[in-house]
Amino acid sequence: MENKRFSKNDNGFICKNCGKEVLPLGYTSRNHCPFCLCSLHVDINPGDRANTCGGILRPAGAEPDSKRGYIIIHKCEKCGAVVRNRAAHEAKVQPDDLDLIIKLTAYH
Repeated sequence: MENKRFSKNDNGFICKNCGKEVLPLGYTSRNHCPFCLCSLHVDINPGDRANTCGGILRPAGAEPDSKRGYIIIHKCEKCGAVVRNRAAHEAKVQPDDLDLIIKLTAYH
């Protein structure tokens, strides 16, 4: 049996970093806050919520990707893991803060 590497988990949440309400994207898994770009280290594979770390993933940089827009590089403040997440700066509902993403490109 094939192992899925992506599980759609498009639920809204309250950001553990800034406290703002984050709405579902509606088309794929919402995995970070569009306001502060922080996430939680809760996935092993996207959307599976199988990682027990639970640390805050802070944006450490961003890089442009010609096919996928921007990729946000997060670093876990608890375990130090580095995780890459696709930005949702073109989302119709609560798009990611593009100015913040562009500023992060200078750090990578």
